[in-house]
Order: sequence, then C-alpha cells, then structure tokens
Amino acid sequence: MTAPVRTSAQKAAKKAAPSRPAAARLAAAAAEIVELDEQVDVTVVLPCFNEVGHVEEEIVRIAAALDASGYTYDLDVYDDCSTDGTRELLKDISESGRFPRMRYMPRLRNGGSGTIRRIGSQEARGEIVVWTDADMTYPNERIPEFVRMLEDEEMIDQVVGARKTEEGTYKLLRVPAKWTIRKIASYLTGTRIPDLNSGLRAFRREVAVPYLPLLPPGFSCVTTLTVSFLANGHEVKYEPIDYAKRAGKSKFNFVKDAYLYILQVLRMVMYFNPLKVLMPLALWLLGIGAAKVVYDVIAHPVRIAVNTLLLLVTGLIIAAVALLADLIVRSRPS
Repeated sequence: MTAPVRTSAQKAAKKAAPSRPAAARLAAAAAEIVELDEQVDVTVVLPCFNEVGHVEEEIVRIAAALDASGYTYDLDVYDDCSTDGTRELLKDISESGRFPRMRYMPRLRNGGSGTIRRIGSQEARGEIVVWTDADMTYPNERIPEFVRMLEDEEMIDQVVGARKTEEGTYKLLRVPAKWTIRKIASYLTGTRIPDLNSGLRAFRREVAVPYLPLLPPGFSCVTTLTVSFLANGHEVKYEPIDYAKRAGKSKFNFVKDAYLYILQVLRMVMYFNPLKVLMPLALWLLGIGAAKVVYDVIAHPVRIAVNTLLLLVTGLIIAAVALLADLIVRSRPS
C-alpha cells in the first residue's frame, strides 16, 4: 500500500503547529502571566533589615491573620541588604512553600524603609495596601480589622494605628520631640493627629499613588503619607493600638531622624499649602515693622531706623514668595 500523499497546505500546517512540549510550555507561560496579573484584596509591604531573630515569627503572624480573614492577599517581603542572615533566612522561607502568598523580593542595595514602601506600594496588586514593620512592635494580627474598616466606611481612605504608649529607644527624648512635631503638623494641616508616624497603616492604593513619588527613603515616609492625605482632604481614621517593645536593635537615630521628621512636615505642607507656612511669618514681620515705624516716628520724627525698613522689606518679600508659591501649587495639575 502506498503512503498517503500530503498536500503542501497540510505540510505547512504541520510545520507551523507547535509540538506537545512546546504547547505545554506556552500554556504554562500563559498561566504564569495570568498569575502575575492577578488582582488581590490586600498587599502587605514588609521591609526587613537585620531582623533574623524574629522575622519568621512575624511572617507567621501576618499570614495566619490574613488566611483566617478570607481576603485574598500578597505578603511582599523585601530584604534591604541585611547582613545578619535575614536575607538567607527569607530565601529559605520563600523556597519552602510554607507561605504560598508570600513574595520574596531581595534588594541589591540598601535604600531605606521609605524606598521599599514606595516601590512596594507602586508594584502592589492589592486594592488596599498595608504598611507594617517586622520588629514585633505592632499588633499585625489586627491587619484584617484595618482592611475591614476601609471596606465598611467608604469615606475613609486611610486607617492608622495610633499607639497608646511609646516603647522605642531614647524614650525620654522621643516623647517630647514627637509631641512637638505632631503639634506642628496638626497646626499646618488643620487636623488633630494622634499619631503622626505610626508604622502600621492601611490605605487605598488608588488614592495614595499620586503621593508615592514624594516619599523620602527613611523613616519619615510614614509622616509624608499622613501629611499628604490630610493636606489634600482625604479622610484618615486613627485606631488605638497597643505597641510592644522592639525585638532586635533599633535603626532610629534620634538627632538625624527627628530633624528629618520636622523638615519633611514643613516640606509637605509647603508642597501642598505654602501660605500656611510662609504667610504667618510674613504678617508677623510686617506687624512688628509697622509697630516699629510708629515708634520711630514718635522717638525720631525725621528718621526711620534701618532695622525697621529691613523688617518691612523682609515681610513683603516673604509674603510675595508665599503668594507666588500658592499660585504655582494651584496651577499644578492634580
């Protein structure tokens, strides 16, 4: 019996059809793409730097709480170039498969917690993003509760864990310093702020996206996000939480980080509402200058002192800068 003759069209079709192994690879690649694009309810961004002694316990606590909540989630764990074995431990945990919703993302260089939180929020697949720390200080078992608040109260865009006590290092210095910075931020934003720089918070990603490029690399990133929301009229809810003593060694530098906190508060308010910062100073200088003019006219009828003119001119310059800055802010695309 002679073999059937194949037409040229049949030969071309056979040549174009992928083999079974190739088809399987294509199907697997397509499934992987779908998985990468999967939308989830919550993304937890967890920065880690030298947390080898307790980071596994923290991952267990967060995963257990979210597994029991019924929410779909990603637990994005970033290692910020740890040197104490945290990097190797996280790699082992990730490869073990114990936490299928954990995504391990090692950094090639140390960028700070602010950098990780910014990148993690930008790359998050969840509609709600949660920031927290891996040092056992925050009640991370309450994360589902924070997410539920955002679900139940549509007018709220961010839920912040307001700590009842201060358990950090340099406690005698941090308490008055934080109170002062918080009062400055409350005045500048026109809102009462129970906790300005809490590390535990949940927020709507779509609301936060425009402000993420403003986040600095260090600890003041949490302050920046709070001020950005408040300065732009977004509702922030403060939920009282317990705050435990830190596990491991603190990376907080009192002088440097306190200075950066104050600077960042002023910077954010200047960015959104420069009149709030500059105009009171200008009016004070003009008021003092006007009073000094009256004094000079009475004390020296034919002479106005040089320092009086300096007060008036400085006040006018600052007022002009304030008005110009406000014009720039209002003309900036939202």
